[in-house]
Amino acid sequence: MNSSDTFQIPILKVVIFLFLGLISFGLAPILVRFATDVEPLVLAAVRTIFAVLLLMPFWASKGKSFRQLKNNGVNPLWLGGAGLCLGLHFTFWIASLHYTSVASASVLVTIHPVMLIVAESLLFKKSFRPLVWLGVFIAFIGSVFLGIADKALAEEFPQALFGNALAFTAAVIFVIYFLIGRKIRQHSEWIDYVFHVYLYGAITCTILSFLWVEGVPVITTPAIIIGLALAVGPTLMGHGSVNYAVKYVSPTLLSTLILSEAVFAAIAAYFIFDELPTMLSITAMIIIVCGIVLTWSRRIIGKKDQ
Repeated sequence: MNSSDTFQIPILKVVIFLFLGLISFGLAPILVRFATDVEPLVLAAVRTIFAVLLLMPFWASKGKSFRQLKNNGVNPLWLGGAGLCLGLHFTFWIASLHYTSVASASVLVTIHPVMLIVAESLLFKKSFRPLVWLGVFIAFIGSVFLGIADKALAEEFPQALFGNALAFTAAVIFVIYFLIGRKIRQHSEWIDYVFHVYLYGAITCTILSFLWVEGVPVITTPAIIIGLALAVGPTLMGHGSVNYAVKYVSPTLLSTLILSEAVFAAIAAYFIFDELPTMLSITAMIIIVCGIVLTWSRRIIGKKDQ
């Protein structure tokens, strides 16, 4: 097998996994909206616990011990930090959907590309072509327009400002999680990374849910059903695909691609919850797609733009 073959195979996997992952991401806010009677912290805990249980057989057969991971250059503290960030991200984002619309929450939680491109440029000295910067900011502008268009639903969501703040906080935490994941994934296999990160995320969400309800949380049937659906779809397929791809693709490009979640979610919300997009919303979605296309016009793999 020549070098070009070894290069093409992971890229094909990345494309397939990301395609499935983006569909899963778009369904996440829809699933959460069906469980608004469940405490956000409890739903986040159930989601991450199911993810750990589903991954455990695969990790048990192929995973490495903490000692082996440490020998490969993985610091267990970084794994714990990534899991903590993921648990907090899930908690803030799920909570935001209790107070604001699907479109607003989806848009605000995916504004991290602008944060990431600055972080990668400053912290990791990564260079990006002007076309990449242009694509990121066009997609971001489209996201802002989509959020502005959503203000027409203010009567339906009187606490939308609070919900938007929760979604924005979730985005900030996701940036930290993404950067930590980029560092760890250079020295670990996919199953080792996601299993331990989801494990620590589940521990974080479980502890927070116990503190929030001041006792043992009540796990209802909707919490179990929606939590399992979130674990299989957005968590394992969605975040799992991103965690796989981040070893090969720049975090900034991945996060820009995730902006399409807002488009998928807004379209699904229209058909399921009758949240009718305005013309400004539709225009914003087109702008987002254009920005993503510009950003992905050429791959960026490695430390410098090729």
